[in-house]
Amino acid sequence: MIVLRSGPVSVRFEHRTLYATVALGLLAAALVLVGLCQGATWLSPAEVVDSLVGRGDSVRIVVTWRLPRVVAALAFGAALALAGAVIQHVARNPLGSPDVLGVDAGAYTGALLVLTSTGATSWLLTTAALAGAVLTAAAVYLLSLRGGLDRVRLVVIGIAVNAILTAVNNWIVLRADHDVAIAATGWSVGSLNGLGWDDLSLPLIIVALLLTTFTVLSRTLNQATIGDELAVATGVRLGQVRLTAMLAAVACTATVTAVTGPIVFIALAAPQIGRRIFRSPTVGLLPAALTGAVLLLAADLLAQVLLAPVALPVGVVTAAIGGCYLLWLLSKEMRKV
Repeated sequence: MIVLRSGPVSVRFEHRTLYATVALGLLAAALVLVGLCQGATWLSPAEVVDSLVGRGDSVRIVVTWRLPRVVAALAFGAALALAGAVIQHVARNPLGSPDVLGVDAGAYTGALLVLTSTGATSWLLTTAALAGAVLTAAAVYLLSLRGGLDRVRLVVIGIAVNAILTAVNNWIVLRADHDVAIAATGWSVGSLNGLGWDDLSLPLIIVALLLTTFTVLSRTLNQATIGDELAVATGVRLGQVRLTAMLAAVACTATVTAVTGPIVFIALAAPQIGRRIFRSPTVGLLPAALTGAVLLLAADLLAQVLLAPVALPVGVVTAAIGGCYLLWLLSKEMRKV
């Protein structure tokens, strides 16, 4: 163990936790630098650093165009991963993520209804996406309660609801005006293309508040891993804590979806990959957040270079990787049943 002290406050880390955190942090920093260099024209790291401090001829390119995309990848990757980690923790199922349970599709349905019927403002889109996500999560939960909540039933019902909502979303797009349908179709894949500071100001504030909520709840959620009865005996209000955590997870998913469209795979895979990197017995929030940020950054860079100079939506890359991961995870889970 490594103990860090500052006055009366002390924090204990396992060696592997500290090393993994530093390694992922350095990897994220390297990807951020590459993301700021990458674009229609390649900028050297020295030019990027000069631009960040307000010097040189590339300030507008780096600060106005590329930096918002990189910040969005970091923040939204961490937010989606934390949403997935909380849902997997509460459901005690590695397949329990917003992608699989239809929360992404529900958020997209809410946003689509606003986008195709009224003038869509940032507040309205976020609110509609949140309403769609909450209603979807509630429907999946209530349908799974028959005869007691079962983790396999939860996933199966979630997949069914996701399929139904995907069909509904396709119907809405087909009924929409031509220009709106084209925009909605591109948005449905999940993309960071064209994001600016005006698009991110409100979502980043919401995500920051939700990340703070997860931080406050993290210790209590960890206590719940010792078992429900023991956790209640130590004074943990499990029902209240889990409801708050689930609502925060749904809000994270809805906020990201309202800005980028549904980005799959990150919420599903990042918690499990992070758990293996940190060799943690349970799904941890810090490993999930760091892994999610790195995964989305790396996927977005790959999306930019695969068909350069055309930048693919990042959701194309995450979906391709996520399909393979989901097949592996499903086969692994089915062996346990």
